[in-house]
Amino acid sequence: MKVAVYGKGGIGKSTTSCNISIALARRGKRILQIGCDPKHDSTFTLTGFLIPTIIDTPQSKDYHYEDVWPEDVIHRGYGGVDCVEAGGPPAGAGCGGYVVGETVKSLKESNAFYEYDIILFDVLGDVVCGGFAAPLNYADYCIIITDNGFDALFAANRIAASVREKAHTHPLRLAGLVGNRTSERDLINKYVEACPMPVLEVLPLVEDIRVSRVKGKTLFEMAEGQPNLNFVCDFYSNIADQILSKPEGIVPREIPDRELFSLLSDFYLNPNSEKKVKTQNDQQDTPCDQQGIPLGFTII
Repeated sequence: MKVAVYGKGGIGKSTTSCNISIALARRGKRILQIGCDPKHDSTFTLTGFLIPTIIDTPQSKDYHYEDVWPEDVIHRGYGGVDCVEAGGPPAGAGCGGYVVGETVKSLKESNAFYEYDIILFDVLGDVVCGGFAAPLNYADYCIIITDNGFDALFAANRIAASVREKAHTHPLRLAGLVGNRTSERDLINKYVEACPMPVLEVLPLVEDIRVSRVKGKTLFEMAEGQPNLNFVCDFYSNIADQILSKPEGIVPREIPDRELFSLLSDFYLNPNSEKKVKTQNDQQDTPCDQQGIPLGFTII
């Protein structure tokens, strides 16, 4: 199974990806996580350091590709998860999609691509061109990481459009959304009501999720010394179990940009409109006195 994880830049894709990889590995699966970002820091919380990239390794071998072995590019991380960083071209030059393609080609040539139960692609930021959507060419499922905010859901809608486009030519489905570090999900609910798709999980607003990234450790590793974090690990385990169940998934139908902008912005501009309607409906059957004041209420 191949899973591509997308979402707005800085939304927590790598942290989420690493913890899902650990959860899958703890279910007895052989996991390979491929970082598809020029920053090559996707697997940092699994390995504790920035591993050499697919782009860097041939250079260290004076471009003698016959001397590049799988162990030169595949590094074992925490929990037995294998890690690869694709790297990327210099800023302003080349195509990230080409680098992802070369990474997959290199792994196939060494037969490493076929040795895993699940390969998870952690893909950089927003989808703005076909190159960044390249991992969808290899994926069975896409997972979108978001939060309860305008920008993240706007990016999620763009990613949904990419999934729909790729699904015309590839057996690709959207597994669903994962809300990351949020205490509320009202805007997420508003979006999925207008653009139906599964919500796999909504992670709580726990500061240790963000701190884990800085420490270079997954929540599972941190929980070994902080048992109070086990409940957070359960969220990732739930996502892993849903992936392992091979969900039917969907081909999403994104919302046009202007319509989405109106939907989300109206939610912010009129935050109490729905609450007012609900309050009015709740009070319709409330007994009142002769002045129309609900019984039990006192005017001060």
